[in-house]
Amino acid sequence: MIVPFLDLRAPHAGLEPALEEALRRVLRSGTYILGTELQAFEREFADYCGARHCVGVGNGLEALHLILRACGIGEGDEVLVPANTYIATWLAVSHAGARPVPVEPDPRTYNIDPALIESAVTARTKAIIAVHLYGQPADMDTVNAVAARHGLKVIEDAAQAHGAKYKGRRAGSLGHAAGFSFYPSKNLGALGDAGAVVTNDAKIASTVRTLRNYGSSTRYYNEHIGFNSRLDELQAAFLRVKLAQLDNWNARRTAIANRYLEALADAGLVLPFVPTWAEPAWHLFVVRSKYRDELQKWLDASGIMSLIHYPVPPHLQRAYAHLDIPEGTMPVTEAVHREVVSVPIGPHMTSENCADTVRALKAFARQGHTSPAGT
Repeated sequence: MIVPFLDLRAPHAGLEPALEEALRRVLRSGTYILGTELQAFEREFADYCGARHCVGVGNGLEALHLILRACGIGEGDEVLVPANTYIATWLAVSHAGARPVPVEPDPRTYNIDPALIESAVTARTKAIIAVHLYGQPADMDTVNAVAARHGLKVIEDAAQAHGAKYKGRRAGSLGHAAGFSFYPSKNLGALGDAGAVVTNDAKIASTVRTLRNYGSSTRYYNEHIGFNSRLDELQAAFLRVKLAQLDNWNARRTAIANRYLEALADAGLVLPFVPTWAEPAWHLFVVRSKYRDELQKWLDASGIMSLIHYPVPPHLQRAYAHLDIPEGTMPVTEAVHREVVSVPIGPHMTSENCADTVRALKAFARQGHTSPAGT
């Protein structure tokens, strides 16, 4: 039997009547862009995040990009970004015309290390993007404190953190603005590409609304050189249906993560570290092993699907060769990318699939693969 990494069909099985009704509602409306479904979803998701505003956009990358534009960040500016993240975080900075400046992660949480941020600030620095990687919130109080001392904007990359909490507050309400992705595999996933900007800042929200729609707030009158990046009515309607299930789905993810943490304590792996102030959304369950490649082959042979998030860090990607950040410059990040493997987790993962995954990981440890990662 194969244990899938994530079953994208199962969440929809019980929701088909509601999703079909959402489709019919949009069809009957005759409005397919910037209509009432989007307005309703924007209100509901802002309320969910504990924020004042939500602006639906085309995808998560565009959410970050438009936030930067709305903050006036562009050519000649620098934005501090995690060295350890998916490349979309960096791409948003580049699309805005600014320069991404990488900061190493905390080796326990893999999120941006607040202790290293201040030394990376220069006269050109305008913002910090804190990524809630794998669904675990970054240490936002410390990030915000550094930003306040230097007059910097704080942007959350919450693409993997729908429903995650930091000291009781949800991701999306922890900085000046947050970018969300609703890519189908996310904790809250659309049936296609979709994203949103969440913020308490009315000016940022208003500017993003204009930028997403060709730079226009009144039809055929353009205040900015804008973009076409709108969350469409159909995806908004689907997301409204699924938003009602998000807390329940996240609770299931948490139960699986807790089972892994308990069962794998002696499996010779570096397991996720969760600070006392964090309530992760558990988008991914990521372990580390010095024998990562052998581990992934073992899992494959055992019928357990796994993925690597991510094999090559942004600073070593060909796309960023022009920044001239040579291998060895970011040793913590590079070690993480050599050693991580993501094992199956999802709201519809069965107890049997979870047990099979645990057995395979423990069996790998019994082969003598127990040397700690990062050495």
